[in-house]
Amino acid sequence: MSEVETKLRTRLATLTPTTLELNDDSAAHAGHAGAAPGGATHWRVRLISTQFVGKSTIARHRMVYAAIGDLMNQPIHALQIQALTPEEAARQSL
Repeated sequence: MSEVETKLRTRLATLTPTTLELNDDSAAHAGHAGAAPGGATHWRVRLISTQFVGKSTIARHRMVYAAIGDLMNQPIHALQIQALTPEEAARQSL
């Protein structure tokens, strides 16, 4: 597990996820900042939490960005977020 992934997991734990999936997609961005040695990284996160109940997509993303804080821009360049309630996640798996 990379240092960035460890930090992401620690910070996103404040949202009490029942599921937290992190994927480092930096290698898929060859020729871009995420592919350069020491460059910023590209991440995809799937987070399921009861804290998202009754919240809009924008509010959920703001919660994720607030939890991540200063990791955005460096070392994280891009973040794709899927923030779901447990009920929404259950419907997706049907």
